[in-house]
Amino acid sequence: MRLARRETATLAPNRLPPQGRLSERSSQIHESRDRVPSVRSVLRTVLAQIEGARAVLDAAPLERATFDTEPPRAVDAEPVENATSLSAPVSGAPTTGFGAFLDGRQETRVFAWLTPIAPLVIGTVSAGIQRREGRRMHSWGPTVVERRVYAPLALLDAARLRRACDPLPVVETLTQDDVASGSLHPTLLQERARQSAMRDRELAEQRVAESWCQEQASPLFVDGGIAGSERLSASPQAIGVVKSHRTFYGDADGMLAALSLRNGERTRVVRIAPRGRSPVHSWYLRLRDPEGHDVLWGLVRVEVAESDDPAGRAELVSRWVMAERVPLAVPDVRWDRMAYGVRSVEQALGAAAPSARQA
Repeated sequence: MRLARRETATLAPNRLPPQGRLSERSSQIHESRDRVPSVRSVLRTVLAQIEGARAVLDAAPLERATFDTEPPRAVDAEPVENATSLSAPVSGAPTTGFGAFLDGRQETRVFAWLTPIAPLVIGTVSAGIQRREGRRMHSWGPTVVERRVYAPLALLDAARLRRACDPLPVVETLTQDDVASGSLHPTLLQERARQSAMRDRELAEQRVAESWCQEQASPLFVDGGIAGSERLSASPQAIGVVKSHRTFYGDADGMLAALSLRNGERTRVVRIAPRGRSPVHSWYLRLRDPEGHDVLWGLVRVEVAESDDPAGRAELVSRWVMAERVPLAVPDVRWDRMAYGVRSVEQALGAAAPSARQA
């Protein structure tokens, strides 16, 4: 079987750019959710034109499922800070430094089964920025809202499905390895669709963040890493704050130091260069007292552009991040690691990008 060519990650058919080279797509940012095509009309056409397709009426978002496709791992990292210890308290009081916050959102659902193993998944991704003005948060620039169909085109009549789904672009979810190995479990195909939407969400976030860094001088709090974009990883305005730790950077001693951090302490700065991504400087920072909680409670990992003074940069940025501990981002269950500004963006995106079930 030959894989169909992947269509664009926007609503207009264009070619997907190489990962990390996204500036040419910035002009495609749009903010009107009225431009997002109706899911119901597309689904009606699919059911009428694709023989054997059956609708799914009660599917939950795939994001609620637990997929163990990538086991937790530790990756060695090169220390760049000339420190006498692996961890130390952040010097100085927390101080406000961020001018804005960026986050993205995605939702993928199985709306039909085209064959007994081939799901038709419709995904909506969005990304936006909230700018801080005094004590209030306001939307900055356009909000990206994009919707696509995700399907294993190598198993289907791709041309017919594309016609049925028009004007929604259809994205191939199978990889060459999937086809070669014959690993076509239906649960795997759903996970491939979710992963494809996640990549599209990351691209949308990067485009919006790059726009900010091109036009604004104040630091941007990015919910997640910045190494996926060449421009962000080199920008002094972009500060990535990572809340999840499925991949841990550092040797055994470095990991122990990070997990043993007390409130207000950070690890020494290391240089990380994930495969296929740009190098950045990074360190772990404890935002809250972990006593009585999980070892990851209140633990974040910060990513910044490489600099000649990694220690001084880490001290300043850590004070910025620590200042965002209040107000609390409740009732979000991740409030121990989430900035209130990021929660504000998430709420705005929820209003701008309604669930596909409502469309």
